[in-house]
Amino acid sequence: MTEKPTYLTREGRARLEAELEHLITVERKQIAERIAAAKELGDISESGEYEDAKKAQALLEGRIRELKHLLSRAEVIDEDQVSNGEVRLGSSVTVRFEEDGTEETWTIVGSAEANPRQGRISNESPLGAALLGKRARNKVTVHTPSGVMKLTILKVR
Repeated sequence: MTEKPTYLTREGRARLEAELEHLITVERKQIAERIAAAKELGDISESGEYEDAKKAQALLEGRIRELKHLLSRAEVIDEDQVSNGEVRLGSSVTVRFEEDGTEETWTIVGSAEANPRQGRISNESPLGAALLGKRARNKVTVHTPSGVMKLTILKVR
């Protein structure tokens, strides 16, 4: 079974690569120094600092593995080819909610970059999946965990 790709913008890929580099070159060293300092204090079997440092090390190594895995499956979204009028990964979509007439604009991104508070929604979310393939003036009904949303696509770019 092949794994699905991780869709990233160029900016998102650069951000993850920078985070990985920082974790490997800076944070690994800092945690190793904490562990060494805790060992110098004596009996590590009762050292809270040693246990804390080892837990931090485990979390760090887990995040490094996660980032390496994401980046190994990364497919960069070609944002220059998304403006054909159809909602695709990388598209910015302005919608109007039929319930109250409010408007919002989102960018459709892969799940690794999703951050709804910053207007970046995942193509795998109910809303993102419902918008994919649609065009301006299309009406969309989205079934979400919090209920049904009805909206109209105003602009795709």
